[in-house]
Amino acid sequence: MHAFAPTAPEPVLTLPPSAAGVLSIRAKALLFHDPRSVDLLDHVERIARSEASVLIIGDTGTGKELIARHLHTRSGRRGPFVAVNCGAFSENLIDAELFGHESGAFTGASQSRAGWFEAANGGTLFLDEIGDLPLALQVKLLRVLQERQVVRLGSRKPISLDVRLVAATNVDLRQAVEAQRFRADLYYRLNVAPVTLPPLRERPGDILPLARHFIGVYAPRLALDHVTLAPETEAALLAYFWPGNIRELENVVHFALVICRDGVVQPGDLRLVAHHAATPTVPVVAAAEPEAPPPPVPVRGPYDDLHDTLVQLIEAGDRNLFHAVSETLVRTAFHHSHDNQVRAARTLGITRNTLRTFLKRYGMLADPARRSDEAEDEPFTGNNTVPFPDRERLRA
Repeated sequence: MHAFAPTAPEPVLTLPPSAAGVLSIRAKALLFHDPRSVDLLDHVERIARSEASVLIIGDTGTGKELIARHLHTRSGRRGPFVAVNCGAFSENLIDAELFGHESGAFTGASQSRAGWFEAANGGTLFLDEIGDLPLALQVKLLRVLQERQVVRLGSRKPISLDVRLVAATNVDLRQAVEAQRFRADLYYRLNVAPVTLPPLRERPGDILPLARHFIGVYAPRLALDHVTLAPETEAALLAYFWPGNIRELENVVHFALVICRDGVVQPGDLRLVAHHAATPTVPVVAAAEPEAPPPPVPVRGPYDDLHDTLVQLIEAGDRNLFHAVSETLVRTAFHHSHDNQVRAARTLGITRNTLRTFLKRYGMLADPARRSDEAEDEPFTGNNTVPFPDRERLRA
C-alpha cells in the first residue's frame, strides 16, 4: 500500500519501494504544496467515500496511480487495490485477463482462472490507459459496470461483483469518442467523478519540494550527507518545462546526485533538454553584462513544415481532414516499418492495440497470415500491397 503523510510540511503520497529498480514508468511520489495541488487533494478526499466511478485524466508521469491508490485508501473498502495496465496485454489476452476464463475456453486454457475483476472484489480495480481498450471489450466492460456481474470466457454463469472502478488516461477521451475510437456510453459511465491532474509545469510550487523529497530518497543510497541545491539550480528546475513530469524530475535528481561534488547540486549537474526550457517562475537577478548580440534566426525544422502544410489543408476546408491525415500517418509508419506492428507502434509512440485499431479501420490487416508483429526481429518481407492515400488530393 502507498504511504500518505498528511501532517508533513507538504502532504505526500508515495509508492512502496520496488525491486524492479529505480527507473519506472510511474511517478513514485506526489506532493501537495502548490495551491492547485492542495485543491486537488481536497477534491480527491471528498469523492473518495462515494461509490462513483472515477476517471483520472493526466499526462504520463503526473501520478495517476498514486491518486487511484489514495482514493482506495480513503474509500473505506476492505478489499484489495488491483492495478491493471490496459495497454500491457494483447487484444487476444486482455479479455481473459479482465473477466477470467474456464478450463478449455481457448487453446492453452488448461484450468479455470479468475480475472482481475474477481480479484478486486470488495475493493478497487484501477484500469490504466483505458483509452487503449479495444472497442469489443468496451462493450463488455460497460455491461459489467451496469449489471455488477462478470461472466468468464467459456461460461454462462454470472458472478456478482462489488468493485469500484477507477480508470485513468493520458489522452482526451472526448476526442476519442468523436473519432469513434471510444464508446460514448462507456465514457459517460466512467466520467461520473472526474479528477484532472495538471502537469508539473502548471504547479511550480511542487517542483522544489519534490526535488528535495527525491534527494532524501536517493542521497542515503549513494552515501551522501546533507545535499543541497544551489540557488542557480533551483532557478533552473523552476524554469524547466518538465515534459516527463514527476517521473522525469525523479530521474534528473537521481542523476545529479550521482555526479555532483561537495554535496551541492549545480546547474551543470542537471540533465535537462535545452529546448524544453520555459519562462522562469521566479526572477533571477543577473549581473550587468555588455549588450548581447542579436539572437540567431531560428532554424526551421520538419514540424514547422508540417504545421504550414496542415494550415493549408485546414484553410482548404476538407471535412475529411482528420481521417485523411491519420490514415496517411499510419500507412506511412507501417510501410516504413516493413509492416511490423511493434516497430510501427513504437515509431508513432502509441501502443500496439491502438495501432491495430487503426490498421483494421484502414483495411491494412486483411491478410491474417501476417505475423510480423509477433517477432520484432523478423520483419515482414513480402510486398506491401496497401496503396498510399492520394497525395494529390491532400495537396488540393
